Amino acid sequence: MRTILLGPPGAGKGTQAETIVKEFSIPHISTGDIFRSNIKEGTSLGKKAKEYMDQGLLVPDELTVELVKDRLLNDDCKNGFLLDGFPRTIAQADALEGALKSMNQHLDYVVNIEVDSSLLITRAVGRRVCKDCGQTYHMTFNKPSKEGICDKCGGELLQRKDDTEETVSKRISVYQEQTAPLIEYYSNKGILVNINGEKPIAEVGKDIVAKLRGR
Repeated sequence: MRTILLGPPGAGKGTQAETIVKEFSIPHISTGDIFRSNIKEGTSLGKKAKEYMDQGLLVPDELTVELVKDRLLNDDCKNGFLLDGFPRTIAQADALEGALKSMNQHLDYVVNIEVDSSLLITRAVGRRVCKDCGQTYHMTFNKPSKEGICDKCGGELLQRKDDTEETVSKRISVYQEQTAPLIEYYSNKGILVNINGEKPIAEVGKDIVAKLRGR
């Protein structure tokens, strides 16, 4: 199962990614994790990426695609993968398609989680993230068992600095401008699956799994 997860900030991609990778036994791959891993390991690609990041610059698409392709060649991706946060633009999508073709692979589905903008802001402002393991919670929709403490590892839950109404509104605008065009792009390829992300978390997960299983 080779899948991409699309959705605006606050749509619940991180939470639903857990359901998908568990259900289909595939790795959850984000460009942020790839960058950090390569930089930590001191790979040649990681060193190149670090040069841009140290200057506060975006890592060029060509290098990002090379990093993603290198990650997809790992053994744990033999049965598929879930890409989250990439591609973000049409140019990146074209480059990813080329990389997959060179590997004799193709995407099976692109899951698009749909949520109204007003609800996205409410969700993002109430989000809390574990500082140790990155597990996400919400103070209204997905509370931890003990306030301020991660159920998974016992780490402290923090609010991200960019989870404010102003910054979330800006992130939504950037998403609509740069990433939303991918919805039509993948729809035209016949692999887009639209999911109502405004339902309860468990229902959204069930809907995604059912769609991916062709039910």
